[in-house]
Amino acid sequence: MPVATLDGVDIAYLDSGGTAPAVVLAHGFCMDHTMFDAQVAGLRHDYRVITWDQRGWGCTRAVGPFTLWDSAHDLLSLLDYLDVKRAVLCGMSQGGFVALRAALLAPDRARGLVLLDSQAGLEDRSGPDEIIRTWMKSGPSSVQQRLADVLLGPGDWTNWFAKWATMDRQQLDWAYRCLMDRDDLTARLPEIRCPALILHGTHDDAVPLEMASVLLSGLGGSTSFIPIEGGRHASNITHPGVVNEAIRSFLAGTQD
Repeated sequence: MPVATLDGVDIAYLDSGGTAPAVVLAHGFCMDHTMFDAQVAGLRHDYRVITWDQRGWGCTRAVGPFTLWDSAHDLLSLLDYLDVKRAVLCGMSQGGFVALRAALLAPDRARGLVLLDSQAGLEDRSGPDEIIRTWMKSGPSSVQQRLADVLLGPGDWTNWFAKWATMDRQQLDWAYRCLMDRDDLTARLPEIRCPALILHGTHDDAVPLEMASVLLSGLGGSTSFIPIEGGRHASNITHPGVVNEAIRSFLAGTQD
């Protein structure tokens, strides 16, 4: 996997290349770039599709504590490195938190936003805190089924279990603190005026469906919302066909 060294951090990424309009996909917590395999396969023939591993996940290692604003800078620096002037910023959950911050930092770089099962605010951290404490104490096998139930629902998720089994606990600690110590962006949503698409699973047990309504009413640009019927938190994995169709339709309307 190629690596771009940006501000002292080695960011692992994949780029389908070409001159077509670009879309960059940012993964959620406990995930990596591979969570978008179905979207890459469905979009790469018509768009330049960029995926990357955020600090602490996949092939990108954090070098110390960091924030979601640092991750947003990583995203923008990666676009600079790849000579991408503007892109549609797509993020699932935590990836959406990063995309929102990137759009605030550099509004001219965001051709549009696709927010998958994400939100602008905060959540009750008691449940996640307990899961991460158990992981840190007893290892991922003690919580992997609970995580999979929340993120993905029923299914065979041994591929994700295998990834979690290799997770370094220091990296997990930094990544979790980054996620849970974030600031609330709800009041700043009107500043984001690019077109946006909100996709949210109706069976999302991590980010309640009503949080999509906050995004819909708060964002300052033309915004549409499509509920993914039966979709879990990672609705792009559980319902790739309908998610891909919605993203393709949105992308077609955001070209200059």
